[in-house]
Amino acid sequence: MTSLLPASLASALTPAVTAAMAMAMALTLGAAPAQAHTPAGDARISTAFTLPGGKVYPEGIATDPRTHTVYVGSYADGTVYRARPGRPEAEVFLPSGTDGRRTANGLRVDALGRLWVTDSTAGVAVYDTASGSRLAHFEVARGAGAPARFVNDLALTPDGTAYLTDSVRGVIYRVTPEQLAAGSGALTEAYDLSPALRPRPAGGFSLNGIVADRAGRYLLTVDMTEGDLYRVDLRTGAVRRVGLGGGDLKAADGLDLSPDGTLRVAHNATNTLTRWQVRADGTRARLTRTITDPSLQIPTTLAHAPGRTLVVRSQFDKGGPMSPGSGTPTTFTVAAVRGL
Repeated sequence: MTSLLPASLASALTPAVTAAMAMAMALTLGAAPAQAHTPAGDARISTAFTLPGGKVYPEGIATDPRTHTVYVGSYADGTVYRARPGRPEAEVFLPSGTDGRRTANGLRVDALGRLWVTDSTAGVAVYDTASGSRLAHFEVARGAGAPARFVNDLALTPDGTAYLTDSVRGVIYRVTPEQLAAGSGALTEAYDLSPALRPRPAGGFSLNGIVADRAGRYLLTVDMTEGDLYRVDLRTGAVRRVGLGGGDLKAADGLDLSPDGTLRVAHNATNTLTRWQVRADGTRARLTRTITDPSLQIPTTLAHAPGRTLVVRSQFDKGGPMSPGSGTPTTFTVAAVRGL
């Protein structure tokens, strides 16, 4: 299958991962959540800020609740942008190629104000948001004989542990506070979800977005191709499929879980956002809202803040990973959605 990745990125990935990404994108383009799509209705979609550059193709987003600063990562070249409160345009915070970074997928700001950035080709790095200096980095195995991998998104638990999904391997990695203090090391597997996932082609994409509940009891992670949500018990390691009521999570990318159990989801290729109410124990979730609107421009992830939800408009279908040879993107922006 012809690669659906930008040429610069495709060359950075192994052939197996490139093929897997292409397959996932193809499946996602044809997938749609099972619930009926509805227009935005009483939801209001506007532009929160713009991103400088003609080939940004943003994917990840994180907010710093202490300063209300927003960080956005470029899937195309790994640039990380910073949007200060009240400013209409973001600025470059970490330039492309910083510390060898090729992509910037998942982003999170932890309780101490450190910015975590995943690179799908390598692992995860942690940065000081004041100086931009790298504090720590953890990488997956590379070289001949190493398995294909695609480090995608991450979640942080209250004890400071980070958990990261691998979309090709179907596993979740872990970085503990002790490892973070050490500064570097191998990104090691914590949970293998492969036995629980529905069958998929060898090397096919599965896990994508991931979140943790406020008490640090469990993780929720989505299988973007099959539309399933999985719960990982952080005490026992038990994995189970979450019961979904009213719809599914096909084409789901980024997740955001509020303390009250509200789960917000970006469904990328279908230009859809959904809202779910998750039971306190994380075993069931009920669909409560669906917004579908072309102005979302292939939403890859989202971050909820009081009064609005910030949504990344990736434009992956405008000369990006979904259609590298066709289409011209407009100005890259992050949307502000009220009513989700």
